[in-house]
Amino acid sequence: MNIIEIITKKKNKLELSYEEIKYAVEGYVNNTIKDYQMSALLMAIVINGMTDNEIYNLTEIMLNSGDKIDLSLINGIKVDKHSTGGIGDKTTLVVAPLVAACGVPVAKMSGRGLGFTGGTIDKLESIKGFNTNVDMNNFIKQVNDIGVALVSQTGNLVPADKKIYALRDVTGTTESIPLIASSIMSKKLASGADKIVLDVKVGKGAFMKNIDDAKKLSEIMIKIGKRFGKQVIALITNMDYPIGKTIGNGLEVREAINTLKGKGEERFTKLCLVIATYMVSLGKNISVDEALDLVTEKLNNKEGYNKFLELVKYQGGNVLDIDICKNKYEIISDKEGYLVDIDSISLAEFANNLGAGRKTKNDVINYGVGIILNKKVNDRIKKNEILGYVVSNNFVDTTKLMDAFTIKNTNIDEINMIYEVIK
Repeated sequence: MNIIEIITKKKNKLELSYEEIKYAVEGYVNNTIKDYQMSALLMAIVINGMTDNEIYNLTEIMLNSGDKIDLSLINGIKVDKHSTGGIGDKTTLVVAPLVAACGVPVAKMSGRGLGFTGGTIDKLESIKGFNTNVDMNNFIKQVNDIGVALVSQTGNLVPADKKIYALRDVTGTTESIPLIASSIMSKKLASGADKIVLDVKVGKGAFMKNIDDAKKLSEIMIKIGKRFGKQVIALITNMDYPIGKTIGNGLEVREAINTLKGKGEERFTKLCLVIATYMVSLGKNISVDEALDLVTEKLNNKEGYNKFLELVKYQGGNVLDIDICKNKYEIISDKEGYLVDIDSISLAEFANNLGAGRKTKNDVINYGVGIILNKKVNDRIKKNEILGYVVSNNFVDTTKLMDAFTIKNTNIDEINMIYEVIK
């Protein structure tokens, strides 16, 4: 067996065996297979796809390449959530405390951001003193004590995926349903949760550009879950526009807090409620309607907000000290009409250039910079009205951002935040 034969076999649209996939993955991790050889195999996979069995085998091989988290010492059914990545996606900060307030333990390990989709850990570290580096014993103790912990990934979880993902990122092989599915599910399976809710983004700001592809991705991840004895539910959600009103770490934490206080933007609040509802339904084995009533109650009576305060305090943070820059620079409309589009990618790249995200793993985040949206799609706009703000300690020329806002004479159809739930 050699890598050239394996590449050629996949190039010719033939199914790879478990042993062949294992040989390629382990050889790449051990440096006996070169970057250019693995790149060729990945490109063949992108072009020709993989069978379900190939995807199951790739997931299992990556899952077994490193440590697995054992959450059996945590009381109750552990339900995890995962988003495929969104601009302004701070849902975990709202959903985790809400779900914990409902009595379902949330033991979540999250990552840092690379590119313009900021990581949950980066957002939390904008809270002064918040400790995301918690060892496993204290992680388990915290979840048993207060029902929730949000920490950075520890140990040697799925090292094969980390190395392959880094290669995909620089070789144009990220947008492949089999590779995305096996990458996500190997990490989720290694993280030890009993059940999983997936937030699969679709639209201009997502990996999946259309609903058909998002459904295919969701369905294969659900199949992978069943293969490994895990119940998985997928929500297909809108990523044509930024999620909520803010982009930037500290700003997103503040928006999450306001949402937990009942003052959140309507569409973002609905998204958080629906994700939390399915997590609670799985964790308590109750109907979706019962779970929605319970989650809504915990939002309205502020128990979710109080759980967030408890989480921050337990991990050493000061919720009154969030890193947000002092200066705001207005984004002014140059015409009147209806706001029919907000280019989330342009806004995210602008925020990234301010320092809100990383271009390489070694870049230092500026937690305080970002963008606040003052208007939402379908709002009526007057000329010279404030569309939003850029938040930065240094002067910013905001005229460059006007192209991100499309204003026309007529509005558009109502926007769906959640397209479909797949079980």
